[in-house]
Amino acid sequence: MKNKTLVGGIIALIIIVSLALFCWWLGKKINDRLRGDETDNNNTTVEQPANDSLPVNSVEQAEKVYLALGNPSNATYSASNENNFLIINKAYALSYNNSRGTANWVSWRIAENDFGSADRQNDFRPNTALPPSFKRITPSDYTGSGFDRGHLCPSADRSSSEEANSLTFLMTNMAPQTPDLNRNVWNDFESYSRELVKRGKVDLYVIAGVYGEKGKLKKKVVVPTNCWKVIVAVPQGADISAINEKTHVVAVDMPNVKGISNQDWREFRTTVRAIEQKANVNLLSNLPQNLQDAIETRIENR
Repeated sequence: MKNKTLVGGIIALIIIVSLALFCWWLGKKINDRLRGDETDNNNTTVEQPANDSLPVNSVEQAEKVYLALGNPSNATYSASNENNFLIINKAYALSYNNSRGTANWVSWRIAENDFGSADRQNDFRPNTALPPSFKRITPSDYTGSGFDRGHLCPSADRSSSEEANSLTFLMTNMAPQTPDLNRNVWNDFESYSRELVKRGKVDLYVIAGVYGEKGKLKKKVVVPTNCWKVIVAVPQGADISAINEKTHVVAVDMPNVKGISNQDWREFRTTVRAIEQKANVNLLSNLPQNLQDAIETRIENR
């Protein structure tokens, strides 16, 4: 009888321990999904030195690198914060707005090792990292609208691997853009940014976003009146401590309209401060206030 009691106790203990381990594992999976880590869960995370120019190999590292200048809208992982929901993956960080069906902003960094030979994936798809209560934007929501599925973080900024490139095709990284904007002046500024990295031997911190409303696609996706972007150049491998009053900072604010295909992107240069006021964001909040005042209030003419 005593042996049966002992065996029963051991079996019960094994069951309790197994349940505890399962609950821990399940909690970790849920947390990873909410943080937007869409990588293969069998992959081992590679720890990297604290160098922002190295490839980002974990969501934890991505948070430090892509939000180094700050969290522009204080986005959080809380599902209750549905119009300012934080998503971070290995390619970028963003604030998602469930009411708009687009990101408020997307933040990333470009270094030479972000460029490679990976093909453009073109695998537009909903983002499964969104909470179940959020609406899912699909590629077909743009079909027949006359608007492009415009990347905020460009595909060409993430050609180092198929995985990184594929992440740029999540619909949470898209905004409705007119073809005249998306394929011309917006694309031209994207190309200028990449050339700075390739030829200027610098790394770029980049933040792009939208504001305003002029209708909806399928009653789900808000068409923005404007698309904006800010780039901040630092020496290769440097972090934000290298930023000073002479740092190359370019801000553009482009109208989402037809008829601008032949215009030069430089015509849309503005100040960081002007974008902050119009888009209701705080873009360089991790810099000292006196430095923010210096670089956010000038228009870069170089």
